[in-house]
Amino acid sequence: MGHFYFIRHGQSAWNVENKICGATDIALTEKGHEQAIETGKKFIEQGLSADMILYSPLVRAAETARHISEMTGIPMQVEERLREQNFGKYEGTARDGVEFKEAKKQFVCRYEGGESMLHLAQRIYNLLDDVKAESEEKTYILVAHNGIARVIQSYFYEMTNAEYAEFGVENCSITRYDFQ
Repeated sequence: MGHFYFIRHGQSAWNVENKICGATDIALTEKGHEQAIETGKKFIEQGLSADMILYSPLVRAAETARHISEMTGIPMQVEERLREQNFGKYEGTARDGVEFKEAKKQFVCRYEGGESMLHLAQRIYNLLDDVKAESEEKTYILVAHNGIARVIQSYFYEMTNAEYAEFGVENCSITRYDFQ
């Protein structure tokens, strides 16, 4: 079976401010742009290859994908399903807020004005099933968000609710996932 790579976008302004970005379109910082360029270089240095970069339509992921594409020559294509979860009324609030941490435990409930964890998981699992079906012929890089990273991790590994809530990856880290 095949594999793919997951890369979280570079640092955004709200990452620095410890705010929940979610579906809000927040730009990369200068450091975020530099991280994305370095990630493209690492991809080359480590001898990794892929056929296509699929990326979230949000600017922080799109710009990260663009830098990686420019460094590696790998073509890129927007993938709407990689959009970060809509956290509704919590977008722009403190990432470590007590009310938000409690709301995160409710997988079935939609965040007020947003999307539930189950809806997010459905769209990401469907995407991963599609990537898996093509993985013998193509290798993808998925460029997206920390919330998406959580769901991808849960697709491959058993996780408790607490492990799911605490899981995260660093900006511009490269994670390989192998289909069984």
